[in-house]
Amino acid sequence: MSKSMRSRNETDIAKPVAKGKTLYALVAGTAIVILFAIFFGSQKPPAQSRSGYENLPATLQLGSLSALASVSPFFDFGNISMAAGNVSHRYWIKNAGAAPLTITNLSTSCMCTVATLITPAGKKGPFGMTGHGLTTRVAEVLAPGETAQVEVVFDPAAHGPAGIGRTERIVTIGNDAGPPLELRFSALVTP
Repeated sequence: MSKSMRSRNETDIAKPVAKGKTLYALVAGTAIVILFAIFFGSQKPPAQSRSGYENLPATLQLGSLSALASVSPFFDFGNISMAAGNVSHRYWIKNAGAAPLTITNLSTSCMCTVATLITPAGKKGPFGMTGHGLTTRVAEVLAPGETAQVEVVFDPAAHGPAGIGRTERIVTIGNDAGPPLELRFSALVTP
């Protein structure tokens, strides 16, 4: 057999072997991907509570922290239109202390915002900006571990054309167990 024929035959034999290895690697890689997808796709996400308080400690040290806490004290409404009317958001709050606490007042940082306290006993409010008509005094007791909601309603049209743009507001909840809790929100107001 000539040297050129021998070379051609060795090349022809090597091609199927290389194709077989490539095919084997492709099949094995696909099988691994499918097994991972089945395994991770069958995992159930952990059950979530409605309020999100499952990760808070039962009691908090009352040094720099208040016994009144919120898992999510900030909310971003994103882009909102003045023409679409009022928007609202409910914040969960909790007495994370070891003793009952009394919510003493609830106020907003601007007249364009009102807040209502919602407890198992019912609704109290709306509460607004201190000194501008609506009362801010509350006398609602929360037992240790008890949760409540604060519904905040923002009127994007309250300031007229001057209110277009980025807006940030604060709702302050005073209590007798420590510093007040501040709930904040932001929005980008458009016409």
